[in-house]
Amino acid sequence: MLRFLRPLLRGTTYTRLLHLWVPMLAVSIWLFIDMSTPWIPALLLVPLGLVPAVRRGEGVQARLLLTPGEADPGISEAPSATWRDRGRTVLWLELRMLLGAAAMFSMVWLLSTGFELARCAWGRAPSGVPLLAGLPPHRAWALLTPLPLLALYGVVVGLGELVTACARRLLGPSAAERLAALEERTEQLLERTRIARELHDSIGHALTVAVVQAGAARAAGDPEFTDRALDAIEETGRAALEDLERVLGVLREAERPVSARPTLADAGRLLESARASGAKVDAEVTGPVAAVPGPVSREGYRILQEALTNVLRHAGAVPVRVRVAVTGGRLSLEVRNPLPGAIPGPGRGSGLRGIRERAALLGGSARTGPDEGDWQVRAELPIS
Repeated sequence: MLRFLRPLLRGTTYTRLLHLWVPMLAVSIWLFIDMSTPWIPALLLVPLGLVPAVRRGEGVQARLLLTPGEADPGISEAPSATWRDRGRTVLWLELRMLLGAAAMFSMVWLLSTGFELARCAWGRAPSGVPLLAGLPPHRAWALLTPLPLLALYGVVVGLGELVTACARRLLGPSAAERLAALEERTEQLLERTRIARELHDSIGHALTVAVVQAGAARAAGDPEFTDRALDAIEETGRAALEDLERVLGVLREAERPVSARPTLADAGRLLESARASGAKVDAEVTGPVAAVPGPVSREGYRILQEALTNVLRHAGAVPVRVRVAVTGGRLSLEVRNPLPGAIPGPGRGSGLRGIRERAALLGGSARTGPDEGDWQVRAELPIS
């Protein structure tokens, strides 16, 4: 019984009923002016529905009254963008008026019927409902009095569900809007992937440098070397905190420009960090690196960072040759170091996979693996 009456306890039932009543207010005003032409309001809905902004207003009303509290009710709040959207809006307006008329007529007739049955049960002749005219008064009519109320309950709940289903069908997102939503969702997923990669590259590099420096300081047993190692750890940690703050800034502020991320112009701190960890870095930069476009320069910085991190993590304090060149509309990055011993399998680890993914996203290519006795990371990125 409680389950049957549950719709009466939901506010949505009554907001949907209010939604059905709203267009009937305009119809009632028109019938008060001229009752001989009740079809005029339905005719006026045709040009009204062709106005693009009307679809937005109907969508806002439908979401507010038909689906209150739903995060994604499947009802659009965008104006009409195509003639198909305008046609759907016109059909929705006509259907909404028809369902509203059915709701109002049903409520008036069923309430009147219940009232007249109650009068008959109390021994009074019916007077308001033509179908009940001449009905003899009798107490037995009291048994039928609840039936109009039950029918009214079914009409109110049923029409509410029907108008909501029609709203989702006729005011739902068009194909273009669904495509735009899908593209936006894809961009969000790509952004999350990029942020995860940023954290891996930046924090992973800082932790690798800190571990290498701490191990070297403990093994050296030299106070002067220990001081230098602690300075390097402090500098690398601060740089990692700056990178972390930039990434968190992206999460906090959707409109934050990506230009705040480090570029190849900031590569000097990577080289100094590697040198402070004991690696003998031989760096050579040729070409107008400062003129490399922002997206390419930022991804180039991360590729270089990951390559140096791999050197420190797997080879330790070894000679490293870094070559950065901008020639012929391409940015070339190469990091080479002697192999520490056993040759690892090519492409292992999420860091190396991230290098190849970064290069591929920019239309370039990257190779990671042994080459002539060295471990090589080489990336070619187009800049035009």
